[in-house]
Amino acid sequence: MPMRLGTEMPPLAGATEWINGEPNIEAGKVVLVHFWAVSCHICHETMPEVLRLRDEYAEHGLVTIAVHMPRMEEDTDISRVQADIERYRITQPCAIDNGHKLANAFSNEYTPAFFVFGNDGTLTFRAAGDKGFAKVEPKVREALGLANL
Repeated sequence: MPMRLGTEMPPLAGATEWINGEPNIEAGKVVLVHFWAVSCHICHETMPEVLRLRDEYAEHGLVTIAVHMPRMEEDTDISRVQADIERYRITQPCAIDNGHKLANAFSNEYTPAFFVFGNDGTLTFRAAGDKGFAKVEPKVREALGLANL
């Protein structure tokens, strides 16, 4: 069953490793958690826009966290993941979730998938795929209190 709106953000525990450091989430911050995979072509198509959101809304308090969730055995090759991280300039903390512990904590089975947590730490929006991603920015803006600006 998918994570319900209003659910507190699960702990980010159980990652195989973290690239770019572990996240430091201050209370009162809006958080975008983005699941992706090296073998996911939609992930690659949406990545530049995800990173634009990261950069554009960071000054407003958005914290962006990437989670690489392998879809097949080949996706567990850390060197492939690191190559994509460099290629796409993923500078935010990126969990390597080879054991699917974070995916399970978020009740997620999709890539790409997007979870927006409000400044109270609860889930305000979730979506998957490119059609779901189209709805992420308005929900981030709403969570940041920028919906009408």
